[in-house]
Amino acid sequence: AGAAAWYRDVLGWTIEEMPMPDGGTYRVARLGEDMVAGIFQMDGPQFEGLPDHWVTYFAVDDVDASAKATVAAGGSLISEPFDVPGVGRFVMVRDAKGAPMGLTTPG
Repeated sequence: AGAAAWYRDVLGWTIEEMPMPDGGTYRVARLGEDMVAGIFQMDGPQFEGLPDHWVTYFAVDDVDASAKATVAAGGSLISEPFDVPGVGRFVMVRDAKGAPMGLTTPG
């Protein structure tokens, strides 16, 4: 919530809150009508020790297939694929060298 307020106040973004299936809140940031970012609290053991940060998301045709391909190519999953209603399907991964990123199929 604090980060969302900062981006709203400093960058002029509007913030729309939507519930996540796990009980958290996903915040969609918009500049005018354009979606420019998503903000959510990274809770859970898979995120332990990570500082607050931005994640680059790459659009893919099929998140689930790309998650499987990530593991087959020597990478790993940070999270299982998940849906954000009205936004798309996502998975958090690490490449073969450990660099984190997100993959998304926009809704």
